[in-house]
Amino acid sequence: MSDMMELIRARHSVRQYLSKAIPGELRRELDACAEALNREGGLHIQIFYDEPVCFNSRMAHYGRFENCENYIALIGKRADDLEERCGYYGEKLVLKAQELGLNTCWAALTHGKSAANLGPDEREVILIALGYGKTQGVPHRGKSAQAVSNAGESAPAWFHNGVEAALLAPTAVNQQKFRFELLDGNRVSAKAGLIGSCLKIDLGIVKCHFELGAGRDNFTWA
Repeated sequence: MSDMMELIRARHSVRQYLSKAIPGELRRELDACAEALNREGGLHIQIFYDEPVCFNSRMAHYGRFENCENYIALIGKRADDLEERCGYYGEKLVLKAQELGLNTCWAALTHGKSAANLGPDEREVILIALGYGKTQGVPHRGKSAQAVSNAGESAPAWFHNGVEAALLAPTAVNQQKFRFELLDGNRVSAKAGLIGSCLKIDLGIVKCHFELGAGRDNFTWA
């Protein structure tokens, strides 16, 4: 768990990349991870390598992306919980990329058309830029644990650890519009904000982080 927290703390959004190809061995590891997550989450995640067109658009330049030639497309059949699942499983892939020495950035609108192949009734929810960053990115100032949870002094350590991990999660424009509540026993509720962008995606991302920080055996989702 401490190794995972180190990955969480080390990972920051990166938009400028080196013109350096991802080696075949790492591609195979990422692809295998994506296949496993697709099976677990009922998704159709696709990874594209050496594809410079998508992030060479006007919107991508507006978003300050440079040399982004690899990306992950998060796709699934239309469903009420599709965005949350894409956030949850997409962040697992983001942390796998970080473990492999790669950098990433969630990109909602700041890109052109992807090369994704959509099946019947499927929707592309969001992309994740991928590659070797020119830098490792920088941390951004976030909210306090009290602002996003009911983590008081009497709350167990695992709940505090989960909230801490959630606060280190990437959210759209660093909005951190989510809330965790410790209920009776070891039940935890997680809710997205009401007004903002990519709120359901963000909820999936922060729930992934909370689980990793808290330890999945310590609680149940309400």
